[in-house]
Amino acid sequence: MSAPHTGDTINDIEGSDEATETLVALIKAAFPHDGVPDSAYRRAAGTVQAAAEDTTWMRVKLAQGLDSLQALADGRFTELTSQEALPLLLRVQHTTFFGFVRQTVVVSLYEDEEVWEVLGYEGPSFDKGGYIDRGFDDLDWLPDPRIEEYDGEPLEDVVSDIPRAATTASTRGAAVPAGQSRARAGRTGRTQNSNGSKGATA
Repeated sequence: MSAPHTGDTINDIEGSDEATETLVALIKAAFPHDGVPDSAYRRAAGTVQAAAEDTTWMRVKLAQGLDSLQALADGRFTELTSQEALPLLLRVQHTTFFGFVRQTVVVSLYEDEEVWEVLGYEGPSFDKGGYIDRGFDDLDWLPDPRIEEYDGEPLEDVVSDIPRAATTASTRGAAVPAGQSRARAGRTGRTQNSNGSKGATA
């Protein structure tokens, strides 16, 4: 159910610049990339905030989660480096709040074209004829694959050296354990008398 849009706030941090800056700092710490511009992280934060407005419950979780992060950092979460923020993120990693932020950002951040440019992704190609006509193998950050021709024994000779399995007829009797049932014993050509001795069937 969508939350009614009111002026009431859940806590002091909700809707404030501090909330936005804390969220941006969280996303930077959780998804650290050298070269990704601040604008991309801010757009991801905006997507999270807009998604949280869809339900009162998630709006509450986001506001409380950001407030908790600031409390864990003694009010200076936005001043922490990614390395310093990591232990705090590990403490909240299993919360609904952090799970919501993570699942939203992992899509929105990596759909951002500024992020594509930094990571070297050229974008989707289906609308441009597909990669086969646009240099699908033009990656310059992977080593060339090693391609070698097989020069060993002919495969048919290797397979022919494998011993043939024993025939069913030669193994059937040996496969029947002691104490076998009369019906199964009959299938192997032997039966068991009532006194326990074994004899051939007629």
